[in-house]
Amino acid sequence: MSKAQIISEIPKLSHQERREIMRLIVEVEQDAETLAECDRLALERFQMLDAMEAEDEKNAAR
Repeated sequence: MSKAQIISEIPKLSHQERREIMRLIVEVEQDAETLAECDRLALERFQMLDAMEAEDEKNAAR
């Protein structure tokens, strides 16, 4: 189903059905934001670990 088809069906839905769809959209957006934040934090931590390992290797070479 295309976006245009979905949008054309929205006015045909009851108030309750539209509210349920809106709730689901908001949940999905919140989940997406949470996952993006987790990914960002994980990347930062891996970069920190990489830097620490590089520093350890540099110090071990001395």
